[in-house]
Amino acid sequence: MTPTQLEHVNLTVSDPKATAAWIERVFGWKTRWEGVAMETGYTVHVGSKESYLALFAHGDGASESETSSYMTKGGLNHWAVVVDDLDATEARVRAEGFNPVNHADYVPGRRFYFHDNDGIEVEVVQYD
Repeated sequence: MTPTQLEHVNLTVSDPKATAAWIERVFGWKTRWEGVAMETGYTVHVGSKESYLALFAHGDGASESETSSYMTKGGLNHWAVVVDDLDATEARVRAEGFNPVNHADYVPGRRFYFHDNDGIEVEVVQYD
């Protein structure tokens, strides 16, 4: 059996275009598609040929949930990427105004986390 590959994850954000823009600058991904989506919403697909994040926003001013994703069944805790140069990526993350935290060296690599403008946690990992 061929291993299954993750195609995409769909995240609700406040501004799909702005979120896609910083993701492109930090991780070198590209916008694959964007347009009207589900009812009054808008979506931007940003990623590689193989996988992407679908960034969705409601166009009707829908309210946010105040609960923690870590305490909500089915909640998103974080999304993660593997990079070739953790230090260079951290510099780009800082340049976007985000605060890298929880740095750790572990077998088989190193990592840090940061929260974006919507409070979504991102993990960045470099394997040895």
